[in-house]
Amino acid sequence: MKKQTKINYILTLILVFCIGASIPVLTGSSQVTEQHSAKSEVPYCVTSPTVPAQVTFDGETIDLRRYDRRERMDREMMAFTYMHSTTMLLIKRANRYFPIIEPILKANGIPDDFKYLMVIESNLNNIARSPAGAAGLWQFMPATGREFGLEVNDNVDERYHIEKATVAACKYFKQAYAKYGDWMAVSAAYNAGQGRISSQLDKQLASHAMDLWLVEETSRYMFRILAAKEIFNNPQRYGFLLKREHLYPPIP
Repeated sequence: MKKQTKINYILTLILVFCIGASIPVLTGSSQVTEQHSAKSEVPYCVTSPTVPAQVTFDGETIDLRRYDRRERMDREMMAFTYMHSTTMLLIKRANRYFPIIEPILKANGIPDDFKYLMVIESNLNNIARSPAGAAGLWQFMPATGREFGLEVNDNVDERYHIEKATVAACKYFKQAYAKYGDWMAVSAAYNAGQGRISSQLDKQLASHAMDLWLVEETSRYMFRILAAKEIFNNPQRYGFLLKREHLYPPIP
């Protein structure tokens, strides 16, 4: 009996020792887990891009401090900023196509900013084709392409010819500017059609195309052009960091 008591006493001491030794380990493990948990709970940081107080389009200063314009611009800035892969791809493609487009715009007296309209039209995809049948960088419909000098038939489709399609776009811009005398109205007409913009300017008695109450696509279209220009000219400000070797080379 005494022998059994002695054995129990020894086992109790061993048990107490083991429990005591494990307490620091368990405490340390708990601290590590808590620290790891705290780090894991830090949310992904999403910030709102800063909307500039004003921007320029074709030499015209556009005030964005008015609340409705600011909010419309804010929407497009956020869309471009957080549409990461597409925006990055557009910036890369711009290095390929802008050197071709810019001299043609200049030679035809069209403001350089109209290259950003092309960005919105086709995502700088020269083989882009819409469900409605618009094609190429400038997204000409077949009839409109023919009207402005492009050959479009079963065998030849010059809407995909970069230089010729750009010249045709310049002809359209010139015609529309002769009617409106305002380049932003010209850009809106390119999306919605001259007939619709003309009728809405008369009906709504608006002094500026940006203030027209239009279908959402056209209303957003003008601000998408402005947002594209802002981000393309200041990519690092909006989180797009590219090296020269990342850009797509110009077409020889």
